[in-house]
Amino acid sequence: MQRLSPLDVSFLQLERDVQQLNVGSALIFEGPAPTFDEFCTAVEVLLPQFPRYRQRVRRVPLDLALPRWVDDPTFRLRAHLGHRRLRPPGTDDALRTLAVRLISRPLDLDRPLWRSWLVTGLRGGRFALVNTNHHAMIDGISGSDIISVLLTTDPRSPRREQPTDPWAPAPEPSTAELVTDAVVDLASSPVRAVQGLARALRVEAIAESVAEVVGMVRFGEQLAHVELGLNGPLGPRRDWRWVRADLEAVKAVKRRFGGTVNDVVLAAIAGGFRALLLSRGQSVDGRTVRTLVPVSTRHPDEHGTLGNRVSAVFADLPVGQADPLERLRAVSAQLHTLKTGGAALGVDALLDAADLVPGSLYALGVKAWAHSPQRIFSTVTTNVPGPQVPLYLLGRRMTDMYPYIPLGADLRITIGIASYAGGLAWGVTGDHDSVPDLRVLSDGIDQSIAELISLAPPSNLSNRSEVRHAGTR
Repeated sequence: MQRLSPLDVSFLQLERDVQQLNVGSALIFEGPAPTFDEFCTAVEVLLPQFPRYRQRVRRVPLDLALPRWVDDPTFRLRAHLGHRRLRPPGTDDALRTLAVRLISRPLDLDRPLWRSWLVTGLRGGRFALVNTNHHAMIDGISGSDIISVLLTTDPRSPRREQPTDPWAPAPEPSTAELVTDAVVDLASSPVRAVQGLARALRVEAIAESVAEVVGMVRFGEQLAHVELGLNGPLGPRRDWRWVRADLEAVKAVKRRFGGTVNDVVLAAIAGGFRALLLSRGQSVDGRTVRTLVPVSTRHPDEHGTLGNRVSAVFADLPVGQADPLERLRAVSAQLHTLKTGGAALGVDALLDAADLVPGSLYALGVKAWAHSPQRIFSTVTTNVPGPQVPLYLLGRRMTDMYPYIPLGADLRITIGIASYAGGLAWGVTGDHDSVPDLRVLSDGIDQSIAELISLAPPSNLSNRSEVRHAGTR
């Protein structure tokens, strides 16, 4: 029985009626669409590689320890797969509206925490896959691993063999077994603490340990920052907007002015928030919008392993800067300081320490935090690098990939960024009731990235538009 990590459990404890912690995506393909049966078969043959997709969360009595993943004895594949058809004319707007409704539905926490839909009827003979997983099950990096297995680089759609033996769930642990396992865990906590101290005292680990301490101090300093205006209670519905840019054009900006692709992306987002705040009549002079930026701590040999392997840093987006190039320079300088200052290590060390806390106390702590107002940061921006070669599903080429990041902890706006095959896509999630002007933000990102690209036009772009707003196609 594999237990959930403290971070995985946090995502479960944060779940509320109006706050579903589902991550998702919309993948668009050239047609013709496969049949629903073909789609089901393509998923079925992969299940043996990903046992988690047939497992559910089993809580330990009295929350004596963190929950365990156990096989679901009632698992049925088609209960997790679906088929929807768009009405003519099948616009991208219609797809996005359907997709956000599907992704943001609550998942049954007593069943495997994922669903996927084949969506047909998209204009131009195209079709889409809409996917959702609970954040307790998957993070952005492990999610890209799943996609890379379902899709292939071979347009000839290589044949995958059906499993020869039917799947049989492992026996579910009894209550007594769960309690006994929890008691053993509690007894071993001091041992793990001593082992961790011994590792930290190794000569080669001292530098990293010092960096973690410095990062934890800086993390604590940042918690003191209070920012108002974009946080508050959430409603039950979600809005979702898409923005696209050419990745080579964004890289040209990076090469011309320094920094990283992620710096350019965050600078464009800063421009989008500036437009949103100005449209609301708010002053932006000297203002910043604080974003939490997840940082993957997944080791290369952990790819293919589900669960969350992330830390985080806080970045202050300079919305008070009117000049797009000055916004980029401010972001680049700040992100460089965060990367070299141990901030991400500090958060990671705090999460590691949670392993030593009894499950019941950890659950109570997360629940208390989840129901408390949160004004530490105002949004989340997460950037997941994707494959830069075309991928295919049953011989059909994927053309676009849009990420969906859930809302939570009084965050009314979140932003996911994904790169794929020379393109860069923003997926902007907003609370439908409190952010009726989400399109102002996505249009602002679109305009801001276009301004930056115009300052450093790459020489090898095709004649297509360098930046196109995909939400109204």
